[in-house]
Amino acid sequence: MRRLIPALGLLALTGCDVPSEFFQRMENQAKYEYYESSEFWADGRAMRTPPEGTIPREKAVGNPGLSTGRVNGQPVAAIPVQVDKALLQMGQKKYSIVCAQCHGVLGDGNSIVAENMGLRLPPSLLELSNRPAGHFFNAITEGYGVMPSFSGELNTQERWAVVAYVRALQAARGAAAGTQPVPQENR
Repeated sequence: MRRLIPALGLLALTGCDVPSEFFQRMENQAKYEYYESSEFWADGRAMRTPPEGTIPREKAVGNPGLSTGRVNGQPVAAIPVQVDKALLQMGQKKYSIVCAQCHGVLGDGNSIVAENMGLRLPPSLLELSNRPAGHFFNAITEGYGVMPSFSGELNTQERWAVVAYVRALQAARGAAAGTQPVPQENR
């Protein structure tokens, strides 16, 4: 009897004549696009000037370099968080989970996944040491080339931890055995 109730409900729903517009209301609603003209406003513009005294969100939130990896549209040069052992350990853990499959455990681009990629191989992160820290943060946040965004998997602190760990991998590349290199941002 219990199996019959959902089947009857499904059968009843198939008989409903609901227009498809009912389910797509948000996509089909009236709205203005950027730079479109408007008959509602006296000046004919749909885009409005912000009220006097408003400030950009980045100024209210704090350091835009921390949350976006950019300041004035340019990638930040240094990691804007304190790099310590705990951050590097978090970065190593997150790098191993999210990044190492393609970029390799050492960051050199050698991995099983990379060997099977036919379109474009992941770059060696070790050879990109001349790039600013914000470049790596933005690549993780927004994606880069065929690499998707990982902002859903890594929060802001974890992304900076991964960047710090990549910097440590880059610094360790030319270090002598037994020495403990420090990422360039903290020297």
